[in-house]
Parts: sequence; structure tokens; C-alpha cells
Amino acid sequence: MSDLTEKSIRTLELPKILELLSEKAVCSEAKERCLNTRPEAEFMEVQRLLDETDAARAMIGIRGAPSFSGVKPVAESLERAHRGGSLNTRELLIISGVLTAARRTREYYDDADGRKNNLNNLNNLTGILAPIFSGLKGNRFLEEKIKRCIIDEDTIADAASPELADIRRHMRQAQSKSRQILQKIISSRSYENVLREAIITQRDGRFVVPVKAEYKSALPGLTHDISASGATVFIEPMGVVQANNELIELQSKEKKEIDRILAELSADAADHRRDIQDDYNILVRLDMIFARGELSYSFNAIRPVLRRDGVINLKKARHPLLNPDKAVPIDISLGENFDTLVITGPNTGGKTVSLKTLGLLILMTRCGLHIPAGDQSEIAIFERVLADIGDEQSIEQNLSTFSAHMSNIIDILKETDSQSLLLFDELGAGTDPIEGAALAIAIIQRVRELGAKTAATTHYAELKTFAMLTPGVENASCEFDVETLAPTYRLVIGIPGKSNAFAIARRLGLPEDLIEQAQANMSGENLRFEDILTQLEQKRQLLEKRDLESGRLYQQREEDARKAREFREQMEKARDRAKSRGEADAKRILKEARDAASQVFAELDNLRKKQQEIILKNQDYITNTEDINNARVKIRSELNKARDALTRPEIAAEPIPKPSRESTRNERFYI
Repeated sequence: MSDLTEKSIRTLELPKILELLSEKAVCSEAKERCLNTRPEAEFMEVQRLLDETDAARAMIGIRGAPSFSGVKPVAESLERAHRGGSLNTRELLIISGVLTAARRTREYYDDADGRKNNLNNLNNLTGILAPIFSGLKGNRFLEEKIKRCIIDEDTIADAASPELADIRRHMRQAQSKSRQILQKIISSRSYENVLREAIITQRDGRFVVPVKAEYKSALPGLTHDISASGATVFIEPMGVVQANNELIELQSKEKKEIDRILAELSADAADHRRDIQDDYNILVRLDMIFARGELSYSFNAIRPVLRRDGVINLKKARHPLLNPDKAVPIDISLGENFDTLVITGPNTGGKTVSLKTLGLLILMTRCGLHIPAGDQSEIAIFERVLADIGDEQSIEQNLSTFSAHMSNIIDILKETDSQSLLLFDELGAGTDPIEGAALAIAIIQRVRELGAKTAATTHYAELKTFAMLTPGVENASCEFDVETLAPTYRLVIGIPGKSNAFAIARRLGLPEDLIEQAQANMSGENLRFEDILTQLEQKRQLLEKRDLESGRLYQQREEDARKAREFREQMEKARDRAKSRGEADAKRILKEARDAASQVFAELDNLRKKQQEIILKNQDYITNTEDINNARVKIRSELNKARDALTRPEIAAEPIPKPSRESTRNERFYI
């Protein structure tokens, strides 16, 4: 990567983004690699990096990120172990930590992989990471063996070996024996005046008691130390010497056994050094990938659509280093209908921020990072993003602002080709305006001949006119509210901007006669051009207001239509409920009628039987028969009425739902 490209990367503030990325990583090497990340130029490589970031973000959203704690460098330790060296407890614990992280990270993926069939958004996303996770081998046996043998950096466990456990048991017995003898001495009234203090201490690893110098002959033993004042001597009584000698021998055996255990563990690590180193490298890589996923969440970012044809189309893009609550999103496009964008407008209006946003988001994409922009934002992958932004005046090199810019532009022209995106801030500034504008136009024409895409900011009216008259070159302006003297930071493509110097000066209190004099000093052509820009801006704002009003009316119409649909649905539900209740009532009536009919028919049967009994005695047979027939007709009539009620149920009165808002006579519903 050339020095000029590195310079442009610093100018566009990519290192600050990489610092934020580094903070998301866990292990030290991943942090370092994040800081040293550089944009990729190959389309497929950028796509792969973005695929990894997509997968990491999806997995973080479902299960959180895996833990990479305990992942520390192991290469030097493994190499020394391979050469036959013995590792210390700290190095072995680090190796165990890497094995633990590898096992847990693999379990993390296996768990997510086992559940992804139920998580549609993981089905196609985690595939890119599958080969990486699958490369983790781990070694549970060695991991647990190291943990079982080493409690911490200063402690080897008794369970590390049967020999060590036996040695330490004998050591405890020897210590107990020595303490018992010494305890009797310091507790004896015979030595009350001999001892400086009734305590047991150690000198050179041996148990001793402090004795007054003048009474040292009263306690036979070996003198191991004398106090600074000479008033106290530390004596190992003769009765303790044998026990202390035994303890010293046991401590020597303990050290040899510990050395043997560490050597054995080191040999085990050396036998698996390739797998352990591979696990470490994979964990570092995954740490970086998930750091990109975490950064995407913190930026509320999206994956841009990649394009090969040099087209950029950013929607609601934000500079990632600005406060997202205050930054005004911008829409910026380049490369489709025009290859050069000339951005104009007042100072502090957001021109430079627009340039930096464009360049930085492209560099972030090439690093595999998501960008803070709207959905379906499109970014082309350029091999070079070269920027000349900021005042690079150098006292040491005796360069003026203009000279510094020209030196930088000369270097940029040497590297420019069709795979370049060029960003020029205040192109041609710092010299005579007429000459500066002419140079700026010539530079734009040259880079267009070379096939580069270009975005440049300027105050020169000549460049505004050039953009208006030249096919493939487009104006853009950073909006400014003259009434409040505040920029809106919105980028408007298609219309050149005004510097608004006179308006700003007037609002700040500059005398009107000075402003009029300044306007009189302007050429007639410039005044007409500024008037045209003013008229264009007024028309644009008017059209924008009408567009907003049209959008508001459309939204209101859609809302009215929605409410109308809801009202109609409520009416249909009320009708269906009433119909259901009517049918239920009809069925109930029919059942009651049938029950009544059955009862009447039963009574008629009884009457018929009685008729047969009295037919010979009673001459009213015809009358009785007519009564029976009348009863039958009445019953049939009741049954028919019940049947009609079933087929044409009366709908019970149902309260009509009240409309969600009052309607007017001329109101129409769009359904």
C-alpha cells in the first residue's frame, strides 16, 4: 500500500474507526490486528469479509458473542517445549486457557448449529463461519490434566502425581514433629527468660526460635541468624535439627517431582503444538470477526450492496464518529448518471463532512465493516480512495496552503486510474480565484479523462457553471438556513449552493451600506448568476414543501382508507354475529316446536284409541274427527312457521360500531 494511500486513510479518519473496532475485541493479538486492518481491494475478498460480519452479527443477536477470554499467545512457549524445554506454570496455564476457549467456542457453534433450523435468519448466514468453527480441535484431556496439576501460578496440586502427594504427606509429618518440639520449648517455664519472644519462625527454610544473645548457650543448637542490633540470635534447637534435615530433604524431592511434572506437561503440549497453535490462530480470527459484528450493533449499521461498476448510492448515511442523535443523515450518489460531483455551499455547512463520510464509508466497507446508512445503500469497490482534505500548510517545508494542496494533488494524479475515487476539498483554493478556478476545472477534466470518479468541494462560481454545462458533472449543495444562520447539513444533489456571504453578514449586523457597496463591486454576470441560484433555491424549497404536503396528504388518505376498512370489517363482523345469534334462536324455536308437536301427536294417538272405544256409543264421531283434523292443521302451521324462522332468521338488533372519527358530508373513503 502506497504512502499516499496511507495518508488518505489517516485523512479520512479510518484509524479512529479501527480503534473502536479494537475495543470490541478481547484478546491482545486480535486487538492489534484490528488496529492494523487495511482496506481490501478485491471484490470477492470484501464480499467474504462482509459475509463473516453478517454471520457474526446474526449469531450475536441470537446467542451473544462467544467468550474469548484466556486467549493469549502460545507460539514461543510451544516452540520452546518442542525443543525440549520445560514450561513454567504460567505458560502451561495459558495453554490450558487456549484449549478451554477452543472447546467452549466450538460448543457455542455446535449449539447454534443445532438450533439454527428453527431460526430462519441463521440458516444462510452461519454457513460462512462453519469451516472456521469446525477447524477448532481442542484437547480436553490435556486441558483438564493441566488444570488438575496446576492450581495457580504458584501452586502445584497434591493430585498432580501420587509421588508428590506422598512427599507432601511426609513433609507435613516432619513439620508437625518440628513444631511439637519447638512448642514444648517456647511453652516451658525453663526457657521463659532465655527466649526473646515465645514464637516459632524460620531462617533458611529451617524452624528456629529467637533467643537473647546473652543466653544463647542456655539453649543448645545451631545458630542461623543474628538480628541487626545483635541482641537476638535465631537458634535451631538440637532436638529439631533431625526433623528439619528430613524436611529439607523432602523439599528437595518435592522440587524434583514438580520439575518432572512440568516437564511431562510441557512434552504433552509439544506433542500437540500444531493443533494448539491452530486453535489459537482460529480464536484470534473469530475474535476479530465478532468484534466487527459488535461494532455493527453499536453503530446501528447495515451491510451495503456491493457494486462492480463504480456506482455509489448512499441513503441516510451518517459519519460514524459524529453523535448519531445529532448528525444529519445525507443522501449521496455518484457514478451512475455522473462521474463527478461538485459540492458547494457556505463554510461550516457540511461540505467537508460529506466528503469524509463518502470516503470513510467506502474504506469501512473494504475492511469488512457494516456502515451507518439506510437499507439498500450501494457502494462500489475502488482499488484506491485518494483524498486531499484539510489545510496541510508546512512551516518546515516552507509550503503555503496552496503549495501543499498542489503537491498532494500532483501525487494523486500520478496514481489515478479508472479504479480510483478522488476526494478534493476546496479544489484550487489558496490562490488567485480566477487562476484557482481555472486550475480546478483543468484538474477535474484530467481525472475524468483518466476514468476516475471524483467528488470535490468549492466556492468558485466558475466550477458551479462548469458542472451545470458539462455532461457527466453534477452540482450538489449543502443546505443553509439564512433565517437562523445555521446549516441544515443536508446535501442536495442537482442544484449548486450559495456561499450566502451577504446574507450572513447582514444577519450578523454588518452595515447595509457596506453590503450594498460589496454587491455593487460584483460583476453583473456574477450578480445574475447569484440571482439565478437564489431563484433555483426558492423553487427547490417550494417544490420540497409541496412534496412534503403531498406526502402528508397521501399519508392522510391512506390512514382514512385504513380506518374505513376497519369500520367495514367491524360492520361485517357485527352482521355475522347477529346472523349467528338469529340462527341459534331459530334452531331453538324449531326444537321447541318439534317437542310440542311430538307431545300433541302423542295426545292425538290417545284420543284415537278412546275414539275407537266409544265410536259405537257416541254419534259425535264426525265432530271429534273434525276437531282432530283442526288440531293437526294447527300443529303443521306451527311447524312451518318454525321452519321459516330457521331459513329466514330475523337478525337481532346489534349496535353499529361508532366510526373512529367524525365524517363530513364531502368526505370519501378510499377502500
